[in-house]
Amino acid sequence: MNVELLQHTPEPERTIALAARLCYSPASINRLREQLDASSIESFLDKIMSLGHHSVLEHASFTFGIEGISRVTTHQLVRHRIASFSQQSQRYVSHKEEFTSIMPDSIAENSEARQIFAFMSETVHKAYAQLVDMGIPAEDARYILPNATETKIIMTMNARELLHFFALRCCQRAQWEIREMSIEMLRLVKKVAPIIFQEAGPGCVGSSCPEGQFCCGQTQEVREYFKALE
Repeated sequence: MNVELLQHTPEPERTIALAARLCYSPASINRLREQLDASSIESFLDKIMSLGHHSVLEHASFTFGIEGISRVTTHQLVRHRIASFSQQSQRYVSHKEEFTSIMPDSIAENSEARQIFAFMSETVHKAYAQLVDMGIPAEDARYILPNATETKIIMTMNARELLHFFALRCCQRAQWEIREMSIEMLRLVKKVAPIIFQEAGPGCVGSSCPEGQFCCGQTQEVREYFKALE
């Protein structure tokens, strides 16, 4: 898996702090911008985050390039509606010559299971190639491809939605692949917006575990992990 932060709103925390100050000040935008320094940005962001004034977080967006993930994960990913997605098409991109499948560790660590997985992946790839050679369009041949098929996607989310995304997908109960991806995304955005994302992570980081009876039972360990995440 490879996750890269392709681009983001320039000075995202300054932009958000400016938008938030504008809500409470009669001064002009230029005047407010001149008054913003590092310390005032930090104190103002801390204040609006604690007050739950999260609408201003929508002024900063982050675009990620993600490779080496399965269609299992992208099927979950696109359920997050306040985002933009561009995924490698199985209609226009043929898998005849190159086909990669994502193997879960639980299968890779079991020699018999690994053999079964590898056999099925090879069998499906051969069948796909045969269909394409018969003149079947790639958009139809793809119907036999498995959820394990490797894919690539570019995704853009604003800061507010990212906080919600991390709360759900960094959780121990999230599916392993999307959890690994979301943790790497969080690691990247904390470098460019450390104040906004300083308490980001699964729901239990800043409050009690929202999973109730389904809690993983590792709340303290999870909190310590995300507090130290860099």
